[in-house]
Amino acid sequence: MTETTGNAGIAGATAPGGGKREYDVVVIGAGFAGLVAARELAHAGRSVLVLEARDRVGGRTWTDRRMGHDLELGGTWVHWVQPHTWAEMTRYGREIVRSPKAEEAYWLGAGGAPRTGDLDAFMAVIDEGQQLLVDDVREVMPRGVAPLDGGIAGLDGLSIQDRFDALGLDEEARAANESVWVGHVNAPLDQVGISSAYRWVAATGGHWQLMHEASATYRVVGGMSAWTAAIAADVPAEIRLGTTVTAVTQDASGCVVETADGERIRAARVVSTLPINAISGIRFTPELPEVWRRAAAETVASQGTKVWIKVRGEIPRFFAYGTQQHPISVLKSEYPGVDDDGTPHTILVGFGPDHTRIDVEDLAQVQAAVDAVRPGLEVVEVTAHDWMKDPLSGNTWMTHRPGQLTRDLSELQEPAGRVHFATTDNANLWGGFIDGAIESALREARRIAAAG
Repeated sequence: MTETTGNAGIAGATAPGGGKREYDVVVIGAGFAGLVAARELAHAGRSVLVLEARDRVGGRTWTDRRMGHDLELGGTWVHWVQPHTWAEMTRYGREIVRSPKAEEAYWLGAGGAPRTGDLDAFMAVIDEGQQLLVDDVREVMPRGVAPLDGGIAGLDGLSIQDRFDALGLDEEARAANESVWVGHVNAPLDQVGISSAYRWVAATGGHWQLMHEASATYRVVGGMSAWTAAIAADVPAEIRLGTTVTAVTQDASGCVVETADGERIRAARVVSTLPINAISGIRFTPELPEVWRRAAAETVASQGTKVWIKVRGEIPRFFAYGTQQHPISVLKSEYPGVDDDGTPHTILVGFGPDHTRIDVEDLAQVQAAVDAVRPGLEVVEVTAHDWMKDPLSGNTWMTHRPGQLTRDLSELQEPAGRVHFATTDNANLWGGFIDGAIESALREARRIAAAG
């Protein structure tokens, strides 16, 4: 069933000869990119229709009540060094809260030997390696807003694993340093381009410590879903939920957008906000540019999992790192709580580099994965959303394979006739983050408004 949300102040017009609806712009997807693009275009005087296949707005951000807590099943952390994100948070009165600071640290050293300590002890182990990995970032990518400038083209064929292999770190430092980056890129390191590391550090002025803070420290008070709902309420256009787009056809006068329930909607222009890994779910005529078809066939690198785990008892705040061979390579405590019967519990969040390595519905598998990185905890409940299996996403957050950034980014930002592409996958500054989704939305809305 199709649902409608938002302020349906612009209803469109009736096309001659068939009762088809006509709009200036149809936006496909109601995540951050779709909502911001629709808002900007509607405020610029365009008639806009947003079509969203899910039964909610937010895309790959989703706050849901599970295990007695409001959990972020998708994107979670934000920071004031992300300019587009911070502007939107200011606009809608969003506040931030810090994730719990760890009292204990667990990691694996040389030969997989378990190590324990505190945050300072762990930072002492990784400090040199983290700096060496991106030590030349100011030459390779001097400006985060221009990721193709500098010397990145000569290095883009390398993976993060290639770079670590060349650093000559001792086994103790290497194990810890690799584990940190597996958590960041949500994929095996040999499948992720070094460009992903460079661009995130370049976005924080070359400071890897700030990059770590920006990507995994501050949550949005009230949750992501409340924030996207506030944006949706500010969109003076119709937002149809539960409406799957199946085809987009361009002709001499514009575009025809077809939905799964057989509706045909005319628009002068279309904005697709689908990720690279999901865009092949729509049939485009003429077909998508070769750069999109090639990227979709290759897929981007991220292929991991995010899982929320409830364990018995209130435990000291901690973070734990495994290796890229572990089903869960990053584990950290997020929320203490109490069950209805008064039993204390702690909610953990975990990340793994390959969603096929663990069945998050199998409690025994999750228990074994937790035991491998943080022994001594009793898992009592697990919940997750598999974004890799979700046909509307096909990945968690975007990370490039070796060579993809410099080969594809400029072309991915270009419209294909009257079809525009607004997605964090083709952003300049914080590609893969909410900030990138907003940046791309503003870019395409500006283009369309300027085109008249």
